[in-house]
Amino acid sequence: MVRVDITISVGQDGFYSVYCNDYPALFGSGETLDDAISELRDTLRITKEELGRDAAAFYPEWLDEEYEFVTHWNITDLMAYYSGVITPTALGRLANIHPKQVWAYMHGHSKPRKAQAIRMEIALHKLGRELMNIEFI
Repeated sequence: MVRVDITISVGQDGFYSVYCNDYPALFGSGETLDDAISELRDTLRITKEELGRDAAAFYPEWLDEEYEFVTHWNITDLMAYYSGVITPTALGRLANIHPKQVWAYMHGHSKPRKAQAIRMEIALHKLGRELMNIEFI
């Protein structure tokens, strides 16, 4: 399966935008993240079915294979999207970063250094793996 890098952002109007990093002309937008990703999938389907390889500049070879999206977010948009689920205190505890610093990242008052961003990514990935292995009794 091919992993396709996409970037997710939220505009000041609250609309979501999603685009393929290697092919920015292939994008979607919508009132919700699901709407934006659905529109991106429609764009990819139309590109494959209607334009095909005739659209060489827009046609990524991975469209002919099975693919999955790898999402890229900025910390402010990610924390806003998951605000009811992930709090600065919780992420700070998971990543061993002071919650006030995470709050500053969340509200766009400062931008995390690369090392801090990596710590938060690792913490969230670890949490995701743990959640994937939960079974209720």
